[in-house]
Amino acid sequence: MTGPRAQVWWARLDDARTGLRTLLDPVERVRYEATVDPAGRGRFLVGCALSRLVLGELLGLPPADVPLRRVCPRCGGPHGKVHLALPPDGPSGAPAAYDFSVTHSGALVGVAVCRGGQVGLDVEESHADLDVDSAARVALSDPELTALQARPPAERQPAFLRTWTRKEAVLKALGVGLAVPLRELEVSGPEHPPTVLTWPARLPARPRVNMADLAVDGTHPAAVAVTIPGAGEAAGAEATAGARAGTVAGAGTVAGESGGLRVAVHDGSERLAAYDR
Repeated sequence: MTGPRAQVWWARLDDARTGLRTLLDPVERVRYEATVDPAGRGRFLVGCALSRLVLGELLGLPPADVPLRRVCPRCGGPHGKVHLALPPDGPSGAPAAYDFSVTHSGALVGVAVCRGGQVGLDVEESHADLDVDSAARVALSDPELTALQARPPAERQPAFLRTWTRKEAVLKALGVGLAVPLRELEVSGPEHPPTVLTWPARLPARPRVNMADLAVDGTHPAAVAVTIPGAGEAAGAEATAGARAGTVAGAGTVAGESGGLRVAVHDGSERLAAYDR
């Protein structure tokens, strides 16, 4: 069985060059200018620009013309999960069945694109100041928390972040973010291929879920998930089995297991620099 495919592009906060602002649409420009924190403003610019460059190439559109929309499901404001707002048949017959996800943490910014499923991407920058115990009590189910506390202290942060990124990637793919408590979604342990073990009861019927673990610069854990509606519980454990962890520092491929996810990783910094020369 051939699993879904995704592309992931990694860039950096330092890639936020002035010339990229020409890619922003009016709504994005207002949000960019209104963001007071320089780092937050830079991450937003890099995420928007990289998304537009990648999607524009896939769709055969100038990057500034890629129709991106953000609509909050709760208040209707322009800050929900960003998505393509293409006509059903796409421009000039181009396929409109692409989904994408943007993530950032610290100096890292990533964009994932997938066709034929809903994609979610998450990265977490490792740092010594993280209060793992407090974060774990909020994010982990009781079995996950017990397993984490049984680990030696030095292993707890990487194990927790690996679990966190898997969960975030799945919930981002569904477009629900943290509206669903992370404790209600249980995944396999960090030493096992990424698999969903327990599905939140408040969510609709369980889709087919494929995941892959990544590591940016060999240090910062990341995960990408693709959900395919309609497969349901009949998909079974094989359908939810993802790719084993891969180390990423630019470009490469993480190959999935049977029914797993194949991920092609690209250098987003290089792509942004090529545009802004």
